[in-house]
Amino acid sequence: MTNPFSARSIFFLAAFIFLTILSLTGQTRMIPTDTMVVTNHELMVKNQKIPYRATTGTQPVWGEDGKAIASLFYTYYERTDVKDQSTRPLVISFNGGPGSASVWMHIAYTGPVQLEIDDEGYPIQPYGIRENPYSILDVADIVYVNPVNTAYSRMLDPETDKKLFFGVNADIQYLAEWLSNFVTRKNRWRSPKYLIGESYGTTRVSGLALELQNAQWMYLNGVILVSPTGLGIDRDGPVEAANRLPYFAAAAWFHQALSSELQQRDLDDLLPEVEEYAVNELLPALAMGGFLDEERKKEVAARMAKYSGLEEESILENNLDVPIPFFWKDLLRKRSGYTVGRLDSRYLGLDREQSGTRPDYNSELTSWLHSFTPAINYYIREHLNFKTDVKYNMFGPVRPWDRSNDQTGENLRQAMAQNPYLKVMIQSGFYDGATTYFNAKYSMWNLDPSGRMKDRLRFEGYRSGHMMYLRKEDLQKANDHLREFIESSLPEKGEPARY
Repeated sequence: MTNPFSARSIFFLAAFIFLTILSLTGQTRMIPTDTMVVTNHELMVKNQKIPYRATTGTQPVWGEDGKAIASLFYTYYERTDVKDQSTRPLVISFNGGPGSASVWMHIAYTGPVQLEIDDEGYPIQPYGIRENPYSILDVADIVYVNPVNTAYSRMLDPETDKKLFFGVNADIQYLAEWLSNFVTRKNRWRSPKYLIGESYGTTRVSGLALELQNAQWMYLNGVILVSPTGLGIDRDGPVEAANRLPYFAAAAWFHQALSSELQQRDLDDLLPEVEEYAVNELLPALAMGGFLDEERKKEVAARMAKYSGLEEESILENNLDVPIPFFWKDLLRKRSGYTVGRLDSRYLGLDREQSGTRPDYNSELTSWLHSFTPAINYYIREHLNFKTDVKYNMFGPVRPWDRSNDQTGENLRQAMAQNPYLKVMIQSGFYDGATTYFNAKYSMWNLDPSGRMKDRLRFEGYRSGHMMYLRKEDLQKANDHLREFIESSLPEKGEPARY
């Protein structure tokens, strides 16, 4: 009997099966390594029409062997009616986490659009975006950068050592290299440059300030720290405990949990008094530990209760060292039964039980994800025309994160010392219970122990939380402070960088 299949037909059948299997197995959900989409827009800022170009895309992270090991997703906004980019500031924006996308400041603070929320920052429907009339795009171009595993940024080979990306110093090193390449590609080497980071992003940009100088020979005009972390500046023990009280007072004042006498005072009048008490009386008392005189201990507890809205008994039960999560749970326990938010204590939460030492969830973060997630996914796809099936990671997998050898505060000090042009501004919300405003002040005071650069450091506080810009009044105020900072840190023509 003859074979009904010829060698030729068998070959084509085998080829067809192979290609079919290849096509099925070869379809992977991956972001392009190196691509961009360009769109053009207009925006009204301060009664001025701003034409701008949005470039949304990916750019490789190069390994030591010259091969791409990751791809970072970015969005870059350029004002298009500027003739000379050499004098046009470039603001490089990072959010934190670690593991957070750059979404927060992108569509709620400095960028040309803002998400749909009410004037206090709470979600409203339908979800979406609108123009941001307070954007700093009138005075600076902006690029929002997403580190590996945030937004659409990804490692290209799962076998790549994650230690190259996921740690304080590894993060700084690869991002500095990436930024140098970005600035080269976009021809922005001559432009005045600024880094802005929020939360863990402040750790990132503080380290980048020195890494860019020392490894990429790129010098900055300014660094903006929004709701800064500790930056590796020592404050453990009594300092850490004492520094909480001004935040307690601010949050309690907002919720009208203080005495009528204190509630009648304005926050700007009350907080300096609490700060002075925390430094000059509470800190020495806490330093005495278990050897603090019992009568003095009760006096301190009474004063802390007065400023914090907590009961004296609760404070004494914690030996004057009141944990912040306990405050979130206890402040309104007997008043309304609600908890208060971690990152923004204006927000209320509802727990299963009123007992306990910490809230069941972060009420503010669930509210923010409620409005931000649909807005950024809609905006990138429908307005910036960047389309992909890759998931947009609001928070991506970056752990374990190596936090060892965090010298970022010292790195920033050294960058300032080496670069007389470099200035720093800190922005904090009074109701932020995660990176408290008074800890931010403490970082500023201790960033430069010599005190010889304090005229190049600036602090601004706002009546909101971690993302102060979610409150409309503070969105306008904070962006105006950014404008002032940028304009004040631009040297006069011919002014040399020298001491």
